[in-house]
Amino acid sequence: QVQLVESGGGLVQAGGSLRLSCAPSGRTTTYAMGWFRQAPAKEREFVAAIRGSGAGTYYADSVKGRFTISRDNAKNTVNLQMNSLKPEDTAVYYCAASRRWELSLVESDYDYWGQGTQVTVSS
Repeated sequence: QVQLVESGGGLVQAGGSLRLSCAPSGRTTTYAMGWFRQAPAKEREFVAAIRGSGAGTYYADSVKGRFTISRDNAKNTVNLQMNSLKPEDTAVYYCAASRRWELSLVESDYDYWGQGTQVTVSS
């Protein structure tokens, strides 16, 4: 069983930056990893994903060019660098891990989920 712990959320002004980190309890270097988010009164949506090898990423159109997903397999962490934040980025952000190597945009392809970290962007 893999447990995921997110950190790095908080309150930031529009235009600012935050860096989220996800630390799996087990070895997940071959797992695809993803970030999803859920805003109040909205369904959870895909944000970004990275292949098990780290050689391949994919982003939602709404964050492309502003967010960067990366993984440090030596430290067994996955990060989401968020720049040029907007109020509409306000949400609870979830880290997810898939036993598959290939990345996915689909929630049901992920086997493990973190409890989420709140990101609030003020205007």
